[in-house]
Amino acid sequence: MLCALSGEVPEEPVVSRKTGAVFEKRLIEKYIQENHKEPGTDEELDVEDLLPVKTNRIVRPRPPQFTSLPSMLKAFQDEWDALVLESYNTRQQLARTREELATALYQNDAAVRVIARLTKERDEAREALSRLTVTASAGGAATGDAMAVDSEGLPEALAAHVDDVQAEKQKGRKKRPVPEGWATTEDISALQQTAYTDLPVTQATSLALNGGYAAVGGLDGKVDLYSVEAKAHERSLEVGEPVTATVWIGNKVVSATSKGSVKAVEGGVETGSVTEHAGAVTGLAVHPGEQILASVGVDKGIIFYDLQSLQRVARVYTDAELTSCAFHPDGHLFAAGTQSGQIEIFDTKTLQRMANFTLGAPVKTLVFSENGFWFAATGVGQSSVTIFDLRKEGDAARAKELQTGDVSGLAWDYTGQYLATAGSQGVTVQQYVKASKSWTEPLRTSTPAVAVQWGDKARQLVAVSKEGVVSVLEPKSE
Repeated sequence: MLCALSGEVPEEPVVSRKTGAVFEKRLIEKYIQENHKEPGTDEELDVEDLLPVKTNRIVRPRPPQFTSLPSMLKAFQDEWDALVLESYNTRQQLARTREELATALYQNDAAVRVIARLTKERDEAREALSRLTVTASAGGAATGDAMAVDSEGLPEALAAHVDDVQAEKQKGRKKRPVPEGWATTEDISALQQTAYTDLPVTQATSLALNGGYAAVGGLDGKVDLYSVEAKAHERSLEVGEPVTATVWIGNKVVSATSKGSVKAVEGGVETGSVTEHAGAVTGLAVHPGEQILASVGVDKGIIFYDLQSLQRVARVYTDAELTSCAFHPDGHLFAAGTQSGQIEIFDTKTLQRMANFTLGAPVKTLVFSENGFWFAATGVGQSSVTIFDLRKEGDAARAKELQTGDVSGLAWDYTGQYLATAGSQGVTVQQYVKASKSWTEPLRTSTPAVAVQWGDKARQLVAVSKEGVVSVLEPKSE
């Protein structure tokens, strides 16, 4: 009596009512569960159609190789030999894997060393190039083939202009009174959102204010103009590349892009375009005399342009990627924030480093105070704004840390009293009280923003969110 499925003597035999075939119970039950039919036929078969067959308990005979002691020893020897061979093959494979890993690690270490050496040589070459001036020979000058490579500083005419602006701005700064009608602490505390306009901009990145108009740049390659007085969107200026920074120069809007370009648009018409950076431009700044424009970028370069022609007049390279920049209100100093958390201060005329301040995180934004000796900065991942004193060095230069929450935009008012901050948690105003030499916070709102600017007489704030929503904060009219 053999199982119709396995061909072996069943341990627990059952017979089919329909065909009389004998099966091993556990095998036929599993077959029925999967197929619901009897093996070899198309007839339906259920477990209830199986009848148990009563037989004496069957003792399976031992395999032939285990019927004697010599045959069992032979079987054990074969198993041991197979185990030894498998162990030997495993050790060989492990040794080969270790050799491959050692070779890969050596090659990786060599590649890292080569990259480090090449990076160092590149930076040294850039530094040397930034200090090099190549002038034409007599023959070259005669044929108009003069070539200047990375001028050390500004041309004489613009350098003289920087001196003139500095002398004019410094005159009477210490005794300059607060302009009549300027906002008081009570006026700042009364600021509230009076307008909320959604612009057709994709992911706003920058905000610039000029009189009654705001220019909002975005990654969609456009700059949207917003009328603060009418509280409405006026029109869009086509830039053609993702905009990373925006400034006003008179009636002209100048934008920086992620493709390394700087473009000027006036009256809806592009009046100039220049590409000097080898990567994204991350910051723009206008000299107080409005004859020099500065840009910084991820290529570690600082470039000055003549605003009349939008042509490069000076350039220098730093040791790290640059993220933001600003001119001192007197115009004789230029500050650049780096990805390494340093804030480098340069002489505007020569572009030589004058000082260095450590923020401790990649610099997001920085801005100078109109008092002439403070500047504020904040970094990636920081929830505070640090006030630095230009007159001091090291840790002593940190005049104050203001707990504002995360900040992506800063704006100091003309009097140097009020510092506006913009962040995902809202817009705040930090006030320095000269009489008590202390800081207060007269305003904190829940209006999220990536940039903020002061309006007329500090009685108005204009902010834009990442989504392109422009908010106007001013005292609510009675």
